[in-house]
Amino acid sequence: MKAALKTAGGRFEVTEVERPIIPSRDFVLARVRVAGICGTDLRHWQKAEPELECHIVGHELAGEVVEVGDGVSRFKPGDRVVIETVMGDGICDYCTVQRYNICEHLYDVRTKYVSRAYGEFVCGPESKFYHLPNHVSFEEAALIDTFSVCLHAHHRAAVEVNQKIVVIGAGPIGLGQLQLAKLAGADVLIADPVGSSLDLARELGANETVDNGQDDLVSRVMAFTGGRGADVVFECVGGEHMPETLPLATKCVRRGGAVVVVGGFDKGEIAIPLEWQRVQMSEIRIIMSASFAYHDIYPEQGTVLELLASGKLNAKKLITHRFDLDHINDAFETAAAKEQTGAVFVAITIS
Repeated sequence: MKAALKTAGGRFEVTEVERPIIPSRDFVLARVRVAGICGTDLRHWQKAEPELECHIVGHELAGEVVEVGDGVSRFKPGDRVVIETVMGDGICDYCTVQRYNICEHLYDVRTKYVSRAYGEFVCGPESKFYHLPNHVSFEEAALIDTFSVCLHAHHRAAVEVNQKIVVIGAGPIGLGQLQLAKLAGADVLIADPVGSSLDLARELGANETVDNGQDDLVSRVMAFTGGRGADVVFECVGGEHMPETLPLATKCVRRGGAVVVVGGFDKGEIAIPLEWQRVQMSEIRIIMSASFAYHDIYPEQGTVLELLASGKLNAKKLITHRFDLDHINDAFETAAAKEQTGAVFVAITIS
């Protein structure tokens, strides 16, 4: 099969590799139709990472079933599906209580099976597959992973009706966080330095938008909240910007409020100066949010699929660019240069 492999320099080489085979009777083999590029993928773009060299990566995908194990009962060849790529070892204490998103072996397991979106075929257990309604396109479905990350953070924050919410970052995650907060009945201010992203945020219902490359975000938030500060601030930027955005988030939140860290950290120890005395004396909660799993008895990815299929979440507006697999490097360059390209979600057609 054709696949994009990471190179020593962190770009991609499209080449032929062996097609995955079904390893056990409960596994499903699917043809990937569309994959996406997310912030995590971009943080690894053009970085020399020996552990990823010659590997297939990518974790936002949808496609069609081509083969099933003899123990699979819910799927058959030809079914349209979206594939969940958060997959733990299935036996640890966290997996046992459906918190597999914090499984110690999460990365090893998911990258061996389901987290290989930039290849023509992917294989995983039946439990990680969801039927995709005909009216939801493969491109829209590729955003379900992103929205599931948002839903997990939304649940961690326990967003309530009429709260004042601030979202820092208007990429796919931030725009998903905006939509969920609006669905919950909250008022939302979203900040980003990219004008086209703020235009889209207004289309999706943002009460206020702030160009935090030009405006004083803290002052704008205080005006938005009557001088109190936001009930919840979602940090949706991450990466190299975290030493700036996390302290900023703690300045925008009210006493007793919550900062939810959705953006990802880079590896290693990172020095982030915070006014810890003020954070402590104000009882500001800093809540970490990682991927997604279950909320109560409901799989968060399944919930997002229902929200998208019913029209409560809008994925179409986020899809700004499309490339085929042979041009995956162009796709990443476009996604990385969003200030110039206006990119939000870049879709890659695999097959």
